[in-house]
Amino acid sequence: MAFTCATGKHRRPSRMQRTSVRAAGIAALTTTGVMATVASTPAFAAEPTPEQTGLIPVVTAGESVVEQIDDQVAVQKHAAFEEAARQAAAKKAVEEREARVRAAREAERKRLNTFVLPITGSYVSTGYQASSSLWSSGSHTGIDFHAASGTSVHAIGSGTVVEAGWGGSYGNQIVIKMNDGTYTQYGHLSSIAVSVGQTVTPGERIGLSGATGNVTGPHLHFEARTTAEYGSDIDPVAYLRTHGVNI
Repeated sequence: MAFTCATGKHRRPSRMQRTSVRAAGIAALTTTGVMATVASTPAFAAEPTPEQTGLIPVVTAGESVVEQIDDQVAVQKHAAFEEAARQAAAKKAVEEREARVRAAREAERKRLNTFVLPITGSYVSTGYQASSSLWSSGSHTGIDFHAASGTSVHAIGSGTVVEAGWGGSYGNQIVIKMNDGTYTQYGHLSSIAVSVGQTVTPGERIGLSGATGNVTGPHLHFEARTTAEYGSDIDPVAYLRTHGVNI
């Protein structure tokens, strides 16, 4: 009996064979059910971990950047706050300094416009226009302040010295043109501490009381005048009171 053997490579299954195999598979699925099919299929591969995908490093890096930005924002806010505080402090310091300057100027202005007694704590010993043969005019052209020889004599207000020296019957005298345009005279001084052209301020010492000239004893002769000359006298008590001096 003769046999015929196939030689060479395996031949591709015929269409009929492929159909038969597919039919057998369907029959097997029908017989074993879905579970058999699932069991016979390869297991699903495990999902890759976040570490394998690189997600966590990306998220971590993102959070780090956010934290750095937050830190920078915080630092900038703090710096801005400190700068604002510094500017506010500097502005306040300037305002306070300007306020002190204004207050000092105002105080100085008030001081320069203030009038005081020519001799501190003294009183009038001889009144204005008192009659006596001691005065060539027959009446007193000023007022006398009680004062021992050598007592400090002060300018009653702000002004400029127009006379400083010997004044005949007035002895050593000083005449000051006041800032309001009036004149004041201080007579019978034992010494003079100012010179012509010098400016003086309220309460400034201008000399010492004495008994020079036509006097019977030491005192200060004080006059208020409309000019620097003798004979233009006005009531010195009323003059001082008009300028706020309690006398």
